[in-house]
Amino acid sequence: MKHGGDLLSYQHLYEGELLDFSSNINPLGPPKGLKEVLYNAFKDIEVYPDIQYRKLTKAVSTYLGCKPSQVVVGNGATEIIHNISMLFDRVVVPVPSFAEYMQRPIILGKQVVTVPFDEKLALDVEKVTVSLRPKDLVIIGNPNNPTGKRIDREKLTKLYAEIVKRDAFLLLDEAFYEFCPQNYDSIRIFEGSEHIGVIRAATKFFALPGIRLGYAHMSVKNAEKYRKIALPWSVNAFADAAGSMVFNDTQYVEDTRTYVAQQRAQLMEALKEIPKIHVFPTDCNYILIKLRHYTQDALFHAMIKKGIFIRKAASFVGLDNTYIRIAVKDEKSNAYLIKCFKSYFENKLGGDT
Repeated sequence: MKHGGDLLSYQHLYEGELLDFSSNINPLGPPKGLKEVLYNAFKDIEVYPDIQYRKLTKAVSTYLGCKPSQVVVGNGATEIIHNISMLFDRVVVPVPSFAEYMQRPIILGKQVVTVPFDEKLALDVEKVTVSLRPKDLVIIGNPNNPTGKRIDREKLTKLYAEIVKRDAFLLLDEAFYEFCPQNYDSIRIFEGSEHIGVIRAATKFFALPGIRLGYAHMSVKNAEKYRKIALPWSVNAFADAAGSMVFNDTQYVEDTRTYVAQQRAQLMEALKEIPKIHVFPTDCNYILIKLRHYTQDALFHAMIKKGIFIRKAASFVGLDNTYIRIAVKDEKSNAYLIKCFKSYFENKLGGDT
């Protein structure tokens, strides 16, 4: 299971609709009014999108509080990761993390160096620093996937200082940024730096995985370099229209943050009452869990029989088959998950390993 959301590959195991806890999408769904915007954009499929995406980059730059010339857009965050990887020969990736941080550079023929997180699955700045060479690209999730934790601000600034000292480049993947406590903004801290880029996405927070819209903030100089190697028209007309609308819905942003924070707290509290699992702290809308004396496969198949689709986490480098990841969903779905988990672990006197 390389990525979440692949329900079709397992649909034959359950008659009915699966509750997808494997992909981490806003449980409130897309912003109201988006359906009409997309309907009105149907006429735009007859012409090429604006090759410079002027309206879209303006909307993104207003949302981020920066210049349009500092914004690049792409077909999801993954395309931006791929394109930025093209600009470097060597890539350093702390693990466990999103598989495409390694997969994209490998496909491009780049050298990839993995650096393990510490024993608590937290970023180890010293290990990353030791691995660095001049002109390296360092890719880190913030919050990280699958751990769900943001990098401590002090730790991030320490790492950044080492990146600058070695003339390397830090790419922060902040696709889940809006779900997290807003205790700092990487874009504001490192504004205008030539040594950092920050990726964000409409996919997760605005519940638009089918639209495929990613964007990134970087210096004007680096944004120009990026545009020279990026494919033309990588953002389609519907993504262009959606992006020009969703970033203006400030009430939706606040409602989502409030709701997800509430559901996350309730779900975490309920999970911690189950003695046969260890729940890792999280800052966003997904939770990493270590199973005690159980395997991901046994739990996965037990849950799918109940109509629940969870993310097996052994595909993340550095994790074994005793880890799973679940999304924070709506209150009713979360309650059903807890009910099924408790039933499973309480009825199995021993482990399944």
